[in-house]
Amino acid sequence: MREMKGFRLRVIQTFLGLLAIILLLPMVQTFLYSFSSMSEMQAFMKTRGSYDETRWMEAHLIPNRVSLLQYHQILIADNTVLRLFLNSAMYAAMILSGQALIIPAMAFGLSKFRFPGRNALFFIIILLMLLPFQVTMVPNVLTLRSAGLLDTVWAVVIPMWFAPFYIFLIRQFMVGLPGELIEAAEMDGAGTFSTFLRVVLPVCRPILGAAAALSFAESWNLVEQPLTYLTTRTDLQPLSTMFNQLATENTGFEFAGATLYILPALFIYLFFQEDILSGIALTELK
Repeated sequence: MREMKGFRLRVIQTFLGLLAIILLLPMVQTFLYSFSSMSEMQAFMKTRGSYDETRWMEAHLIPNRVSLLQYHQILIADNTVLRLFLNSAMYAAMILSGQALIIPAMAFGLSKFRFPGRNALFFIIILLMLLPFQVTMVPNVLTLRSAGLLDTVWAVVIPMWFAPFYIFLIRQFMVGLPGELIEAAEMDGAGTFSTFLRVVLPVCRPILGAAAALSFAESWNLVEQPLTYLTTRTDLQPLSTMFNQLATENTGFEFAGATLYILPALFIYLFFQEDILSGIALTELK
């Protein structure tokens, strides 16, 4: 029986390992392509759609000659990609900073305080979470226009500060916190704000880390919001909205730009990996 379990475990590990290799192969290939010369990449990109169905495509796994010209182009010679990258970083930083101040406090209030309309407010949050962006787009545009925020950075940032999914996620976690924990803090003389900062937030660190990682991925990959709210301000567009255009122009530095675009999300995931796994595990236990 033990040998059978060991065999099944090895089969599962092998399958998951192969699946991980398949999923990571495009990322690894993008990284390797970024060290090709621009002329080599331009020639390779021209072969798209011209393959012969009667034979296999020629594999091109590593560059013929290692070159840093792609990175020189996007970081020094032409600052277009770098400017768009900085716009993406600006949006992600502003969105995460605002969410860190607003969402945990809202989740704490909805989970531990009783007040008239609490359930109705939570129902509205769930409803907004389920509605796609296309449904709320027109009301958002009208509201932002009346507030004079359309075609500004704030048009993209402020609606994201109140993202209903993260309010719901953190609120559901806080509901499961034992009431005795908060009562003990209050008996020690801690006020509501002090209890929230010194007791609730440290206990909720796993779910907060998971929410931060998910929110960064969403903020880093914004497409619909900038295209809708920044119609006349192409200078404020993030890299996520312009990357497809850069790739179709066959510039030769697409893969260096893609690598630059992937790295922040990869580093954020690695930084919050333990919190993400802990948050998922604790949510399942609830």
